[in-house]
Amino acid sequence: MAYLSLGSNVGNRRKHLLYALAQLRADHATVSMKTAHFYITEPVGGVVQDNFLNTAVAIDTKRSAESLLTLIHQIEQAQHRHRFIHWGPRTMDLDIIFYGDEHINTTTLTVPHPEAPNRRFVLEPILEISGDDRAIQRQVSDWLAETDDHQQINKLS
Repeated sequence: MAYLSLGSNVGNRRKHLLYALAQLRADHATVSMKTAHFYITEPVGGVVQDNFLNTAVAIDTKRSAESLLTLIHQIEQAQHRHRFIHWGPRTMDLDIIFYGDEHINTTTLTVPHPEAPNRRFVLEPILEISGDDRAIQRQVSDWLAETDDHQQINKLS
């Protein structure tokens, strides 16, 4: 099971997230997918910008981690993602947070995602959908208990 974090704060944020979710669900290698609620969150990193709409997915995929990374980059590009400002505004941001119990550290991918322990907007949606995955639930709960991130995130119904 892979866990992805999704966010958007440019344009029609909901439309961008729904597009990404539809693309992930329609992928030939997707076996099943569980999606968290949407959350409104404040941006991090000090760049003045609009709030984000975030969610997370647990995806059972036949893709390798690298192949999944390629897919999410294609989805970002289809939504005109540009990387001009680090931690700046973006139409779409997809990150692999966990890929099973694997620890990956290559030039293009680090899993678990190194910033995840510092981001409640990543952890809370993953915790919401990790009920059957005791190892992930335990890791995310531990990170939430230890994080210095106290930004408010608001779950949408």
